[in-house]
Amino acid sequence: MPSFDFSSEADMVALKNAVDVAARQIANRYDFKSTSASVELEEKNRIITLTGDSEFQLDQIKDILFPAMEKKEKESVKRLDAQPVQKISGNKVKQELNIRSGIESELAKKIVRMLKDSKLRVQASIQGDEVRVQGAKRDDLQAAIQLVTKGISDFPLKYGNFRD
Repeated sequence: MPSFDFSSEADMVALKNAVDVAARQIANRYDFKSTSASVELEEKNRIITLTGDSEFQLDQIKDILFPAMEKKEKESVKRLDAQPVQKISGNKVKQELNIRSGIESELAKKIVRMLKDSKLRVQASIQGDEVRVQGAKRDDLQAAIQLVTKGISDFPLKYGNFRD
């Protein structure tokens, strides 16, 4: 029985590259000279840390970082979970952006419910942080891919691991 998996995994190499590009642009910009503006990636904890002198400066850093991320990996900005802005020593601020990986249980249940309600001849099951879809025909699986990619646009999903 043919099957495939819906998953969502961050490409850390592309993300690291995008953060490096943004950090170089920040270092070269005249309006960021002699400020604490910086962007750093902690690969181990999957956190991007933005540091600046004000919230306005954090927004400027995001305006540099997000297009660089989108250029390297499409829809990667949707994967970020922004934490509240924190005040640190003096008048400096920082914000952490958590990188979500894998499909959360609520989203997985939504995908399974969507496939069951569609009356397609496929079965969907949650397996950890992935959703496996099985069907008798390839056409049904392709219809399931189209349905889910149209229905879920707020989180980047990838489909793969196709087995015949």
